[in-house]
Amino acid sequence: MNTLIKTPEAIEKLRVSARLAAEALEMITPHVKPGVTTDELNQICHDYITNEQQAFPSSLGYNGFPKSMCTSINHVVCHGIPSDRVLKNGDILNIDITVLKDGYHGDTSKMFLIGKVSVLAERLVRVTQECLYRGIAVVKPGCTLGDIGAAIQQHAHANRFSVVREYCGHGIGENMHEDPQILHYGIAGQGMALQEGMTFTIEPMINAGKAAVKLLSDDWTVVTKDHSLSAQWEHIVLVTKDGHEVLTRRSEEPVL
Repeated sequence: MNTLIKTPEAIEKLRVSARLAAEALEMITPHVKPGVTTDELNQICHDYITNEQQAFPSSLGYNGFPKSMCTSINHVVCHGIPSDRVLKNGDILNIDITVLKDGYHGDTSKMFLIGKVSVLAERLVRVTQECLYRGIAVVKPGCTLGDIGAAIQQHAHANRFSVVREYCGHGIGENMHEDPQILHYGIAGQGMALQEGMTFTIEPMINAGKAAVKLLSDDWTVVTKDHSLSAQWEHIVLVTKDGHEVLTRRSEEPVL
């Protein structure tokens, strides 16, 4: 269990990487609009992370991933690869950025509405962010992993959406993916109890249709089986003495 608890020194390094990842998302926001390709967005982020932040985009080369961030459009659940695909009015887009600085990874993602989107798309994106916030809200020492999953699942189902089960949040620090695994569904009171000093992502993937997903032939891109829309938001959370701190909170967000 002690391997899950970060030292104060590790937390400070992670805090820096998390802030850089959040700032990269803030930087790219005005560039996300109809007519731009996801490859162009990838290049802007790559240059910003390497030149301005003097850091490294963790996804580049990770298990062979070819780009510096993930871009998941419409029915793509996660791990979409930037390409010459042009964003068009009505699309929804998730940008997932991980930054490596001084040996620690900062990982966060955000949804973008491209132009005027459908009522369903807007509601899915909003409810998914609410799911993330509800999962974060229960985090404190003694809270269980099941408490987090249950809070997310209950809100998604109450809004007639489904929760992707094959992919989850994860511990983070010197490795991009560490223990514990953070499921976005569960039963309150079950699972491991959280302790001060744990750091992990919460990143619910919520579908407008059924929960089933499939992996495409590129071995990265995950899509909904029924081609329904999917949305995701992600933050890094630190368990503190009396609650939690969101290390990747962006300036436009309230204190979470």
